[in-house]
Amino acid sequence: MNFNTALLHSAKQSLNEQGATLPPIYQVSAFAYDTAEQLENVFNNRAAGFSYSRVSNPTVSAFENRIAELEGGIGAVACSSGMAAITSALLNILQSGDEVIVSTGLFGGTIELFEDLSAFGIKAVFLDSITYDTVTAAANDSTKAVFSELIGNPKLDVVDIADVSRACREKGIPLIIDSTTATPYLVNPISEGADIVIHSSSKYINGSGNSISGIIVDSGRFRWDPAKYPGFEKYRKFGPFAFLSKLRNGIWRNTGACLSPFNAYMNMIGLETLGLRMQTCCSNASKLAEFFSTLDNIEVNYPGLPSSPYFDIVQRELGGKGGAIITIRAGSKEKAFRLMNKIRYACVATNIGDVRTLVIHPASTIYTHSTDKQRISAGVYDDTIRISVGIEDIDDLIADFRQAAAEL
Repeated sequence: MNFNTALLHSAKQSLNEQGATLPPIYQVSAFAYDTAEQLENVFNNRAAGFSYSRVSNPTVSAFENRIAELEGGIGAVACSSGMAAITSALLNILQSGDEVIVSTGLFGGTIELFEDLSAFGIKAVFLDSITYDTVTAAANDSTKAVFSELIGNPKLDVVDIADVSRACREKGIPLIIDSTTATPYLVNPISEGADIVIHSSSKYINGSGNSISGIIVDSGRFRWDPAKYPGFEKYRKFGPFAFLSKLRNGIWRNTGACLSPFNAYMNMIGLETLGLRMQTCCSNASKLAEFFSTLDNIEVNYPGLPSSPYFDIVQRELGGKGGAIITIRAGSKEKAFRLMNKIRYACVATNIGDVRTLVIHPASTIYTHSTDKQRISAGVYDDTIRISVGIEDIDDLIADFRQAAAEL
């Protein structure tokens, strides 16, 4: 099946005996059994079933199955937010004394997370670019993972997954890719060599900005050597499911980072139109970026433009589509605010992946707690505006930004 057909028809396991095309919302805390023996077996993973929605829930499981199938993974674990997904995936692997190689071009909240992890003895080694050469040079015996956004938000640098995954395999460390800004519509990172894929499903997967959530997808390919990853010793018996088994029975379960059934349901509704929305959003972003490139008073950054250093990777890895985020520089913070305040159709809001076009001034909002060095490394300047392009008619968007930019 092609992409849009698969979104609607591939996940037959989510249907139920009543013939509903979407699974029902099991909005309950606990599940009752006829006997104590049955509940004991479910609790101890000796029988299939559900006991408590913090641990598992039928609606959430249906969402997990759909994303795992879409990404080509062996399974998935849904979380209460994208940040919870990143935190859970990392803490499932890392312990005090470990290092993780990360990109400087990360979302501001993720940068702050790595600062929090330093208090627990986990060191983040930040690299301005994640490539075969930089990862090979930076990795050492303490390095236990490489983490990067596929399309940096808002730096808009693009990782060559096949190139980086080769370095990770040679060093015996997993490659964790946050593919939120790319989505499965543009690429399946697992097919390119990534070991674990993370999404903030609050964004493009949901599509309408109505639910906060995140999800972790495991390829099942990485072999967790207990000599290097001692926490996996008792999970060796699960083979390719070792990562997911440890995650579900450990840090994810115990921190309570579960997704609510209702939000899982809302995500499944949004997921069905992901292809149509991304097609329009990417097309709009490309045309809007081309428009900005004609203006003398605006500097535009978009990986799908021929002028971008990532253009060739976009053609090869992302099917020629540069995603749905643009950043522009207006010349000063005052001019950036003036432009944002003149826009009629775009909402001034802190989110991406909505059907509506959203604009934000990253330096004064999502990077307000970052240092000047961190902001510059992430591609954030005082005059930067991040634009999450929606599905509005492109002629209206261009006309709107044209009139706003004319005031600069």
